[in-house]
Amino acid sequence: MKNNTKKDVKTQAFDDQKPGTSGLRKKVIQFQQVGYLENFVQAVFNTIAPCAGKSLVLGGDGRFYNREAIQVIIRMAVANGFSRILVGKGGILSTPAASCVIRKHQTCGGIILSASHNPGGPDEDFGIKFNGENGGPAPEKLTDEIFQQTLSITHYQTIDAEDVELDQLGSVQIAQTQIDIIDPVIDYADLMESMFDFDAMKSLFKQDDFRLCFDAMHAVNGPYAKEILERRLGAAAGTVINGIPLTDFGGGHPDPNLVHAHELVNLLHGDDALDFGAASDGDGDRNMVLGKNFYINPCDSLAILTANADCIPAYSK
Repeated sequence: MKNNTKKDVKTQAFDDQKPGTSGLRKKVIQFQQVGYLENFVQAVFNTIAPCAGKSLVLGGDGRFYNREAIQVIIRMAVANGFSRILVGKGGILSTPAASCVIRKHQTCGGIILSASHNPGGPDEDFGIKFNGENGGPAPEKLTDEIFQQTLSITHYQTIDAEDVELDQLGSVQIAQTQIDIIDPVIDYADLMESMFDFDAMKSLFKQDDFRLCFDAMHAVNGPYAKEILERRLGAAAGTVINGIPLTDFGGGHPDPNLVHAHELVNLLHGDDALDFGAASDGDGDRNMVLGKNFYINPCDSLAILTANADCIPAYSK
């Protein structure tokens, strides 16, 4: 049994940890170097310090090394004084859902583990980013400060504690920190239902001549799509394909484009084409939308939403 002893661990700085607005992305093997992940996480905590008494959201897109990294970050967050950590069950949280949880629970921000549309697996990519208290990506000023911290870091803080069970909803206490394993989908699905006219969309799915497919690409959005499309809106079972998040995205490339989402593209073309299709990337914040024998540019889909904002309850006022 581990005894929850806090400790400072000496470390050597790395010179390649400059994050962009989408965080730090490297090969898994680089993150597995001794101290590499820990240095970057400590740099984040040093930048937003003091951490004592604050709450933090934590989750990722489920790619390889996601679960191991979460355990490291939990122990470090405890040692740095956070009072509460909200972790998506199974280590899962899409980027939009993490933003939702950050804002709903008024945390100081969240750490999201994702390399977006990059492939996953032991020889592929991993990533980490910090979103602020507004749920959005850390601004450049903050990422520059994090980078400067990585260049001068000499130690990181952690605690000698057992791994947290990620697959069971509930709460555990380590030292002063309450760790809540939360449903990764429910808050976000509730938010979407409060923003959009679900009754109108339900009536669409009741029409026999309307057929839709959502390709989750074995990335993070499968559980969200199943909850929203199939359970809440009444789409037929099987509307969501490739809906189980996998550490290597099923060997595919979770980039929602005409090449990598070819299974979906084929369903939207031909004499028996479906009426509507969509796909999303690894962490669920980029999309591709298709009509029957028709491709909708992602910028155009945003323009369509903007042009019809008065039809959307959350934006009609």
